[in-house]
Amino acid sequence: MGGIYKRKGNSAKNKFHHRILKTKSYQRANDQIHDDIKPENIQKWQNQPIDETLPGLGQYYCVSCARYFVNEESIKKHQISKQHKKQDKRAKEKPYTHMEAEQAGK
Repeated sequence: MGGIYKRKGNSAKNKFHHRILKTKSYQRANDQIHDDIKPENIQKWQNQPIDETLPGLGQYYCVSCARYFVNEESIKKHQISKQHKKQDKRAKEKPYTHMEAEQAGK
């Protein structure tokens, strides 16, 4: 009849598997994005040099979401999406300082 079946891959013990999952959907922290949306930094992000390793040669970048896009059409679609609007609102909020966090913990 049938043979002995072996379980395929035990991801619970595989540390490398967990490391991949943690970094796969990594997003920049809100305080980092808050610094990026300052007027002096927006110019830096919008006028990047051409980089062949990035999507769209690094020319189509959404500052509030920290994402690169392939072309002008895809970034325009992204900017009217619900996901972008949520992230834009979240990025414009003032992040907490260390002093405020310490006071809240007391």
